[in-house]
Order: sequence, then C-alpha cells, then structure tokens
Amino acid sequence: MAVGVYIGSTTGYSGKNLIAMSLGLRFKKLGLKVGYMKPVGAVPRKEDGKPGDEDAMFLQEVLGLRQDPSLVTPVVVNRDFTRRAFSEDIGDLMPGIVEAYGKLAEGKDVMIIAGSGNFLGSGTYCGLDGVSVSRALGAKTVVIDRYSNELKYDYLLRCREALGDDLAGVILNDIPEHYRPEVDELLVPFFRRKGVDVLGVIASDPIMSAIKVSDLAERLGGKVISAHHKADRVVENFLIGTMQVENFLAHFMRHKNSAIIVGGDRSDVQLVALEGSCPCLILTGNLHPNDIILTRSEVLQTPIIMVREDTFAVAKKMENILSRHKLRDMIKVNHGVRLVADALDFDLLRQRLGME
Repeated sequence: MAVGVYIGSTTGYSGKNLIAMSLGLRFKKLGLKVGYMKPVGAVPRKEDGKPGDEDAMFLQEVLGLRQDPSLVTPVVVNRDFTRRAFSEDIGDLMPGIVEAYGKLAEGKDVMIIAGSGNFLGSGTYCGLDGVSVSRALGAKTVVIDRYSNELKYDYLLRCREALGDDLAGVILNDIPEHYRPEVDELLVPFFRRKGVDVLGVIASDPIMSAIKVSDLAERLGGKVISAHHKADRVVENFLIGTMQVENFLAHFMRHKNSAIIVGGDRSDVQLVALEGSCPCLILTGNLHPNDIILTRSEVLQTPIIMVREDTFAVAKKMENILSRHKLRDMIKVNHGVRLVADALDFDLLRQRLGME
C-alpha cells in the first residue's frame, strides 16, 4: 500500500510545488515508485481533451510521470464550478477523489498529494478543505509556512490540533538571514515542545523569487521595447527611481541586480541605471524614452519595459509578482530542489511517515 504524503501550507504561494517536486525526486532517487495527485486544481488546462490543472501537469513533467489528468485532478475549480457550488447542491465530491487516488496509487510506493490554497480553510465551501482531503486519503501531512514579516505559529499549532499524529511535520520556508537565530533558538524548540516536528528551515534565496524580463513584461501588462534578445535575463528584485540622482546612485550600488522602476520622463535616473548594468528598466506612465536612452539600452544590451501605470502602482504589482511567481523555469526548479535537499531532515520525515 502506498504511503501518502499530503503537502499543505498556511497560505497560497508558500512553496507547495517546490516541496512536492523535491520529495518526489528524492523518493525516486531511493528507487521507490512515486505517484502524484493534486485533488483540487485552480489553474484549469486541458491535455488530450481531458481537463486538469496546469501546476499538476508541470509537476508530473518534472517527476517523469504520465498519468490521466482527470484522475490527477478530479476537481478543477473554475467559474462554472464555483457558480454551481454557491447556487446548488453539488453533492459529496470526496468519493470521486478517493476513487481516483486509489487508481493512481496502484503499484506505487509513495503518493505525493499537493494541496491548494491554505490547508485549514481553502475548499471548505465545497467540503474539500485540506484536513478533510488528507484524512479521506489516509495521508500524513507536511505543512509549509512561508515567512512574511513573521511566521504563523498559531496556525501551525492549529494544524497539530486538527491532525494529531497525522501531522508529519512542518517546513519553514523563505527565512531571511536576520530571522534565522530566532527560528533556530526559539521557535524550533517551542514547536518541538508542542509536539510539532520542524522538518526543515529553508533560507531566503533571491533566485527563487527571480523572474525573466519577458515574463515580467507580460505580468505587468507592458511590452519590451529594446534589447529584445536579452529578454530572458533574470530580475531578482527592484528599486524605485524617484529620488535625486545622487541619492539613487548610492542606493543602486547596494542592490546591483534590481530592475529599476522609473518614470518615463526621468532620463537622468534611466541613464545612471543603464550605465550601472541593471538587468532591466521599467518605464512607467506610458512615456517613451528618448533616443539617447534607447541607443544606450541597445549598446549595453539592457531591456526596457514600458508600462501604462504610475510608478507606485507598478512597484506594488512587482512586489506581488516576485513573491508569487510560479515555479516554471527548470533552472529555478533545480536550484530549489537543491535548497530543499540541503535544508530537509529527510530521515526524520521518513520516520514520521512510518517508512523506516
């Protein structure tokens, strides 16, 4: 009988796909037969005419699996589904999920089960919250908490209350260097006293939030207007160029791999950023740069993205994009898998899963 590992999180965009990939690849490396399921999908996509979830399809590709997408994701949440869920009795969806899981688990040693949204809440409206699904499938659960100003320790303790020994442990993700001593010296021992195993502490890494210039332009609703051949360059962070040139230069020198968001009329800041080898310029206000800026951009091979919105609106979008950019680039996948491998206590996880 396959061992089921359900991957949940305290919020969306916490690293569930990365952990699912990393565990799947690690189990495969041990010679185990691995299957994958995402019971509830929220990014609809069809493959060979069958509905499924885009994230689930990508994960299967990484894990080298070819499974029926309608089994992998038996419930796909789209507009039609939510309308029906709110307006009529859609019935009990759990038996279909359990049946699909049974078929996928045949001949497998381990089943990786990816959750959606946040573990305790998402899917409650249709009876498919993480606790209910993981229990119905008889799986042990790993919950990820991604640092955002603080860790959600109360939430993790509620997961322990809800699951008891079926909580295999928690993974603390994207932990900045300045917060690491508090995690190691205070929070990990605290969780241990409360019966919660911390399976790994993954440090913040700029590559994991990085995004290609071409993808960034698309997400911002803008367009690349120069140095198109360098649109695969990677952006790790951003700076806002609204200050005086002297002050901007000092700030820029400390954050070299940052895209610069600046008004299309600020050619002084634009030139400084270009000469300082920023990965790309993002010009706001739908203002076209002058010929000098365009020429230097081409010579220095630095792409320029032009967007309609104002500087601060774009900056807010950038913050969301960099924190929520999906795992799609194989360079990022491989880097992330190495990060997880270095941070995860895999022996403790196997013990909690009853695999030793």
